[in-house]
Amino acid sequence: MKKVTVVGTGVIGNGWIARFLAQGLDVIAFDPAEGAEKRTRQAIDHAWSSLEERGLAEGVSKDRLTFMDTIEGAVREADYIQENVPEREELKKSVLQSIDEHAKPEAIIGSSTSGIKPTILQEGMAHPERFFVAHPFNPVYLLPLVEIVGGQDTDAAVIEKGHQFFESIEMKPLIIQKEVDGHVADRLMEALWREALHLVNDGVATTEEVDAAIVYGAGLRWAQMGPFLTFHLAGGEQGMRHMLEQFGPALKLPWTKLEAPELTDELKERVISGCENHAGDQTVADLEQKRNEFLVKLLDLVEEYWPETNTSAAK
Repeated sequence: MKKVTVVGTGVIGNGWIARFLAQGLDVIAFDPAEGAEKRTRQAIDHAWSSLEERGLAEGVSKDRLTFMDTIEGAVREADYIQENVPEREELKKSVLQSIDEHAKPEAIIGSSTSGIKPTILQEGMAHPERFFVAHPFNPVYLLPLVEIVGGQDTDAAVIEKGHQFFESIEMKPLIIQKEVDGHVADRLMEALWREALHLVNDGVATTEEVDAAIVYGAGLRWAQMGPFLTFHLAGGEQGMRHMLEQFGPALKLPWTKLEAPELTDELKERVISGCENHAGDQTVADLEQKRNEFLVKLLDLVEEYWPETNTSAAK
């Protein structure tokens, strides 16, 4: 697949465009919002130094991006179409039906939805068999994970075709075998986010302290191994077997709160002011640049220690 279309050019859509361009693909974009093309080209310029450091494919040019005025024109010649409109079910379904109507028969269609099940989004499509969820992570142009989730009408061959495509653009596609709200990674992040809000709401820790607990503790380990292998090491020579015997009973203790706290004005202000104080004089753009520099170096380390990590399926 050499020609791709991105429908919806917000943060995620622009991230996809930057990655596709860096991999030497021709990209067509569509977004009816005023000023969308200007914002997209600015976003690409912002991401480009990090992409150059990671390494660009042959024949790469930012000029291989074309904006179209209509969704029909944008999708007509595409081999792969990535939808990224706002996370509203009816809007997504309407846009996906329009994409499906005008795309060529052999094209496949992915959605960046962070939580909606693909079976729901397939409803009303004339060719639901060529649709699946392709959920990435911000910044898409650097982070390699993409969750692939098929719906009840998705053709298995389309899933495999999508898997091969994402591998070809240096991503780590994770095929989710059973669709569930929020997929896998977002459900894990949501659990941590809820508990973090409780800690701030209950006065146990500030936003900066919660961030420090992750940055200098669990986060460093998770970047290399993830929670299961990390706990496997916690069990000593017997690994997870001993870890579960020793620490398993603690799972029944009321340490955590699964439901999110009420997002009161007081809690919102505590979170907002905490983040702003922590950021100090640094703008969001400043923080993004630091994040990108860090991720480039971190990805090099991950690839050094896990060169053959297999994310082809979640069992």
